[in-house]
Amino acid sequence: MKDSWFTTQKIDDKTYAISEYGHWEKVHSFLLIGEKKAALIDTGLGIDNIKRITDKLTHLPIEVITTHVHVDHIGSHQEFDKIYVHEGDKDWLINGIKGLSIEQIRRDINRDITLPTPQTFNPDIYRPFQGNPTGLLKDQDVINLGNRKLVIYHTPGHSPGHVSVYDTTNGYLFTGDLLYDQTPIYAFYPSTNPVDLVNSLEKITNIKNVTMIFGSHNTLGLMPAILEEVKYAVEFLKEKELVTFGTGIHEFKGFSIQF
Repeated sequence: MKDSWFTTQKIDDKTYAISEYGHWEKVHSFLLIGEKKAALIDTGLGIDNIKRITDKLTHLPIEVITTHVHVDHIGSHQEFDKIYVHEGDKDWLINGIKGLSIEQIRRDINRDITLPTPQTFNPDIYRPFQGNPTGLLKDQDVINLGNRKLVIYHTPGHSPGHVSVYDTTNGYLFTGDLLYDQTPIYAFYPSTNPVDLVNSLEKITNIKNVTMIFGSHNTLGLMPAILEEVKYAVEFLKEKELVTFGTGIHEFKGFSIQF
């Protein structure tokens, strides 16, 4: 589907990645369609309106699952009636993201853009979404889309309320900013927690029957074999006592982590 800003990629007949390759963060949001309703995992940067794309892909009601409350994941939240977030990030959604000034946010949103942006985008007045969620997510919640069940895993570290989403029907694991490739997974901000992040990485290695992993940045789709390397990384980082702020970038096969 051609679009001036978004790249829509079909994962299967009922699953789509909606990507923003024109921005340095290369953000992916994901639309999962069931029989009764659809789930949108994150809403992108907010440079353009992602609802324009989701309206073309489904006429079912859409519920937004927020992996975490950072700018590049809540950009079009205001376009949807039902948005859900883990309680750990609820305060950030309502009162603003901790640890980043609006000036820094505006600099980051406007740098290294390689595609024309819509006329509605003005970085000088850009402001992240703030508002009350429809409801709160918790670990092991099950969201039934009708013939398709999603399990919520609380995976903090990158943010206090970060969640990953496991599609039990297809074996897809959507890891948000917990696991992706090419650029480091961030756990060096004051608002992050290295210990929680490593424990969350260990947690997802215990999920059974994963067929594909979809992080929110960079390569679209990682083979589940990477989870074996994640197990090794967890053991290595703990054994070497590296799970703390200031130890730098740690590189493994297929991904890296920065503390």
